[in-house]
Amino acid sequence: MFKRNDDIREAKGNIPFWILAEHLNIHENTLLNWMKKEMPEEKKKSIFNAIEAAKKEWN
Repeated sequence: MFKRNDDIREAKGNIPFWILAEHLNIHENTLLNWMKKEMPEEKKKSIFNAIEAAKKEWN
């Protein structure tokens, strides 16, 4: 099955989407809707920043 934004899914690991949504100041459903289509690089960059911030919290 083809999944879009695999790079984000791989980078987030087991961090829940709701944690990333909190870091982005958006609703979890908004993030899940973004994941349905391949995102522009600028939006991906902000998500990768949120992933890094969440990993610092979780570790």
